Amino acid sequence: MSGVLLTDRYMAQMTESDLDEVVLVEKAAYEFPWSRGNFEDSLRNGYFGVCMRHLTGALIGYCVLMPVVDEMHLLNLCVAPAAQGAGAGLALLREAARIARTARLEGLLLEVRPSNQRAIRLYEQFGFLSIGRRKNYYPARYHSREDAIVMRFSFAGEGANVAR
Repeated sequence: MSGVLLTDRYMAQMTESDLDEVVLVEKAAYEFPWSRGNFEDSLRNGYFGVCMRHLTGALIGYCVLMPVVDEMHLLNLCVAPAAQGAGAGLALLREAARIARTARLEGLLLEVRPSNQRAIRLYEQFGFLSIGRRKNYYPARYHSREDAIVMRFSFAGEGANVAR
């Protein structure tokens, strides 16, 4: 699937019928994946789920967004391993920003593992700034924990970044 053109992709609202595929991609992409129940709870609680698909119907990636007071919390963003490096993550971030703007929110907030350098580079390229750290936030190997870097993107400070 790598090398898929942006014009070969479309976004759709995540529904219960997407979850079998979403969970398969989640397990392929992450060592500590969300469970199906995590996704079901998110949809049941009215969070925004977005699926990016290839025109063939294959799931390329997805994100889950939760509105919190004045900003949108990006809870999960995932691109299928075979589709990584072709711009899908950036396209999903743009869609997340569009949804947040439509809801008249001030920006996006997320947590990311310090070990996930690829994601950190993507978020920085988009215009996210590191604003803090959450200690022992994520499960890690050998029954240990990994901190989270908290990053924020503000629509007020967009300037010349790629979010537009």
